[in-house]
Amino acid sequence: MGKSAGRRQPSLLAGLLVAVVVAAGCMSGGVDQGEPRQPGPQPASPGAQSTRADGTTSVAEFKEDFGGAVALAEQYWTGQFKASGERFEPVRRVIAYTREGEVSCGGQPLPRNNAVYCSAGDFIAYDVNWSVAAFRQVGDAFLFYLLGHEYAHGVQVRLGIRYNFTIQQELQADCMAGAYIGDNVRSGDLTLDKGDLEEFREGLLAVGDDPDQPWFAEGSHGTAEQRTDSFFRGYENSLGACGVS
Repeated sequence: MGKSAGRRQPSLLAGLLVAVVVAAGCMSGGVDQGEPRQPGPQPASPGAQSTRADGTTSVAEFKEDFGGAVALAEQYWTGQFKASGERFEPVRRVIAYTREGEVSCGGQPLPRNNAVYCSAGDFIAYDVNWSVAAFRQVGDAFLFYLLGHEYAHGVQVRLGIRYNFTIQQELQADCMAGAYIGDNVRSGDLTLDKGDLEEFREGLLAVGDDPDQPWFAEGSHGTAEQRTDSFFRGYENSLGACGVS
């Protein structure tokens, strides 16, 4: 998956390897209070041994792809808001961190192996070591999904969307991430290789909550089937399928 206009176009997800990486990360909306303590360091190699199927492992390529995902999200949501006659304010900043507690949200330190959107501080924070390891094991599609999901939480805040249960918020963010990717594929700003979509589907099946997790529990994101359905509903039908217009 890659941006058009001359960028390289590596393969999408490497199947169920996403289970190891994404499930550990527990993508969430984050806490609703607080500011980051500091911008955080630039990405550094975590020394992961697994490599991507296309053989690209450099931190420079990680930074390029992640920066591309952020830029594309800003472009996409700016266009969506403009079409509705509204002005879009991009998420204030995206912060890389390497240690537990290096960045906080609402006075609560962010753990390792995670990515969150903090609404009060209006920032996305991610464990760069975990993210680079995912990039090496899974591929760049992980970055677009990760960024798309967290950015969707920022858009929910801008639209004043707040559900009673975490699972509703999270499944809508999955749907919005799907729309972000699907709409950009249809516009030609992202490209997929043959077979990539099915690999992405297989990967999504691995990121659901534990079957014993109550759907109404705080922090619930949805079963594998629910998350897959939500993502592809957005991917195939755009934002209208996500309750966003």
